[in-house]
Amino acid sequence: MRLIIDRYAYLDSLIHRWQQKYKLVGLISLIFAFSFVQKITLLPVIVVITTVIFCLSNLPLSFLLSRLRYPGWFILAVVILLPFVAGDTIIFQWGWLTLKEEGCWTSILISVRFFCILTISLVLFGTAPFLTSIKAMRSLGLPQVIVDMTLLAYRYLEELGNMLTTMQRAIRLRGFRYQQFSRRNLKILAQLTGSLLVRSYERSNKVYQAMILRGYGYKIPQIDRQQKNRLSQLDKLNFLATSATVIIAISLTIAEILLPAN
Repeated sequence: MRLIIDRYAYLDSLIHRWQQKYKLVGLISLIFAFSFVQKITLLPVIVVITTVIFCLSNLPLSFLLSRLRYPGWFILAVVILLPFVAGDTIIFQWGWLTLKEEGCWTSILISVRFFCILTISLVLFGTAPFLTSIKAMRSLGLPQVIVDMTLLAYRYLEELGNMLTTMQRAIRLRGFRYQQFSRRNLKILAQLTGSLLVRSYERSNKVYQAMILRGYGYKIPQIDRQQKNRLSQLDKLNFLATSATVIIAISLTIAEILLPAN
C-alpha cells in the first residue's frame, strides 16, 4: 500500500524552492477560490492557472494521474448521474431517459473544479517533504495535537494497510472467498476488522510510550538569530510569490461575484 505523496520532493523547481509556510497560504487561498467558482466562464481561467502551477512544479504527469485515479472513480459516479437528474431544459430524450442542459453544465463545473483543486493539493504537498509541511502548519498556528496526529496517521497508515493486506492474504490461503455472501463470511470480516483495530490500538500505545521516553512534550529550542536573519532574506521572494497567488485568488472571487449569471 503506497501512500507516499512527497516522492518527488527532491526535485528542483520554482515551486520546490517556494518556502512551504508561504506556499500553504498561497495555494490554499487558490483552492478556496476554485471551490467558490460557480460561473462556467471562469473554468478556462482556473484550468490555465492550474496547468501553469503544475508545469512550474516539474512533477511527472504519471504522478498526477496515479493520484487522480481513485478519487476520480468516485467523482465520475456523481458526474454521470447529474445530466439525467438535474435541471429542467431537456436537450435529448429517449424513452424515459432524458439528458438535461443544466445537469451537463453542473457536471462540467464539478469535474473541472475537482481536477484543479486536487492538482493544486498534490503540488502543495508533493513539492516538499511531508515533515516540512507539518512544521509549516505548526508555524502557522495549527494546534500541536492536530499536527502530531496528522504526522503519525500519515506515518502509520501505510503500515496498517500492509498489515491488512497480510491478514487478507492469510484468510484467503485458508479458503476464504469474498464472492460468497453468507453469515459465516460476515463473521470472518467482522473478526478481521476487530483484529485490525486491536492491533492498531496496541501499536499506537507502543508508539506513544516510545515518544514519551524520548522526551515528547518538551518545547523545541528556538533557532538562533543568525539563522533567522538568513531566513529573512529568503522571505522576500517567498512573500512576493505568496502575494501574487493570493491576489489571483481574490481576483477570481471578485470575478465570480461581479460576472453575470450563466
